[in-house]
Amino acid sequence: MAMHTISYENARPRMQAGDVIAFGGKSQFSEIIKMATRADVSHVGSVLQTQVRDSGGERFFNQVIESTELHGFSGVQVSRLSDRLTYEGEIWWLPLRGEVRQNRFDQVAFYDFLFNEAKKRTTYDMPQAMGSALDALDSLPFGIEGPTYNREDFSKFFCSELVAAGLEAAGSVGQINASEVTPIDLCRWSIYEPDYFMLKGGPEKSISRHNTLDPGLWNL
Repeated sequence: MAMHTISYENARPRMQAGDVIAFGGKSQFSEIIKMATRADVSHVGSVLQTQVRDSGGERFFNQVIESTELHGFSGVQVSRLSDRLTYEGEIWWLPLRGEVRQNRFDQVAFYDFLFNEAKKRTTYDMPQAMGSALDALDSLPFGIEGPTYNREDFSKFFCSELVAAGLEAAGSVGQINASEVTPIDLCRWSIYEPDYFMLKGGPEKSISRHNTLDPGLWNL
């Protein structure tokens, strides 16, 4: 498994729905997430549609769906992936593995689930985002759930919860607790191609243990 540098221009025609886009932000909140999870990744989104034609029909663009703060709204929203390249920080592209896409990825279910949340303008879930990152107090003695354990709740979404729930709806990862999935957790799931790609940033930043963990570890 290796990280490669690629321009978005060269990556764009190769991207497909379900591929994950990972970000390493520079904001105070991003730094808290990275410190809590001991990783360079602080945020994730997913490619929703590819080769969407512009109004003139002459060019195409890829859409990314995220739960984030953009344009005065904090929650689930869809934007052009090319517009997100202005993001202050690192950006990686994690292609979904061919075998997963062929045998365990219902693209219609994936799109319908995620687009419905964007249409509803589901808001961002800050408490659950922090709870997912702070795993040390998830479990207490005698099987008691700790104060940072998140029960699955889709009334709001933080970034990795949204993408994990979309992959669950598509049938790619089995039954999981998406509300306990952090950005780096999602990037470590063993559902991607061996190689991943840096779209923006320097080689000193990487995704540790990329593509090494069974999503079943996050089961309900």
